[in-house]
Amino acid sequence: MTTKLVRARTLTAGQYHLLTLLLHLAAAILLVLLPSSASAVVTHLPGFDGPLPFYLETGYVDVEEETGPELFYYFVESERSPGTDPLILWLTGGPRCSGFSGMVFEVGPLKFVLAPYDGNLPQLVYNPYSWSKIASIIFLDSPVGSGFSYARDPKAYDVGEISSSLQVVTFLNKWFSDHPSYVSNPFYLGGSSHAGKVIPVIAHYISEGNEQGKQQEINLKGYIVGNPITGSDFVDFNSRVPYAHGVGIISDQLYEVAIKNCNGDYVIPTNGLCDEVLNTINNLISEVNQGYILDDKCVILAPKPVSDDGVRGMFLSEEGIQLEPSPDPTINCFSYCYYLSNIWANDNRTRDALRIKQGTIGEWVRCIKRFPYTFDIPNSIEYILNLTTKGYRALVMRET
Repeated sequence: MTTKLVRARTLTAGQYHLLTLLLHLAAAILLVLLPSSASAVVTHLPGFDGPLPFYLETGYVDVEEETGPELFYYFVESERSPGTDPLILWLTGGPRCSGFSGMVFEVGPLKFVLAPYDGNLPQLVYNPYSWSKIASIIFLDSPVGSGFSYARDPKAYDVGEISSSLQVVTFLNKWFSDHPSYVSNPFYLGGSSHAGKVIPVIAHYISEGNEQGKQQEINLKGYIVGNPITGSDFVDFNSRVPYAHGVGIISDQLYEVAIKNCNGDYVIPTNGLCDEVLNTINNLISEVNQGYILDDKCVILAPKPVSDDGVRGMFLSEEGIQLEPSPDPTINCFSYCYYLSNIWANDNRTRDALRIKQGTIGEWVRCIKRFPYTFDIPNSIEYILNLTTKGYRALVMRET
């Protein structure tokens, strides 16, 4: 019997470098082939003391194969009964304001500690009034380019109301495929300001897909919109005068003059007396913080100079109520928290905790303005009427 000895072969320096290169190449190929909807459970966040008292998952979902846009999401599970409680997809307006805004400034389980920035990471605390007490919520960075959402091809950033709404439907189909235990939960769409315009459109596409069998059944029950824009000036802005009267911005006498002379139309004055009283009312409204009327009026940064029509169009929009603070924000302004969010989200510890893909996003901006966006839905009134006729539930609310 002969025993053969096998000697380990020593690699030359050139062979070692070649093997290393091949291993890196294989890893890169594997990264490309991995499902883009892979998710991660986040138990700790920088700036939050201790483990999170709720279930948080983050991840990406590829919503278009050719140009590769990947939408980033934060999923917070209901703290009550996740197996039966409603599931809400929440969009922040803008367009292109991050879903993180919804998570820390609107309906989510976190909020920033309002304290002067001292060079340390801004602190987060639990929000005891979070909707996650009774519902699971997906906070989505949509359209692509919002928050941590990104695309492999720059062409993918050129979207509009219709195309981005369809991408949200694609996101939902893939997300439910990856989370089948939530398919039977009552499902609602929710969002604020400009998202209030596209929410009924997305709901329409889901309803249509359910009826035509184009997708797996989504248990859509209705939608929730806060400070919504519909695209119709009369619908969106005609209520501002009764609202201003209701909250005490204008007097009973001034309101009565408006009623007498404007014939119910507070958008386009039809006579000189109506025009005069509306100018007076607009001047009074301009003296308060339109997004948070009980707060101080603070200096904010508009993306560019706007016309009078633009100012009117901003009355209920995300641009009007959630602009970035000035370079030197003051702590008495709610927008100071936006300043803190930019610092927090751009810290490497935050990105590591959220499992952000390296190299996909440069500076995180809460509401980014530099990408093209097409407003190709004249208004959402027709979609709203269609959904109401079909029996879907709707909640329209004023968030401030």
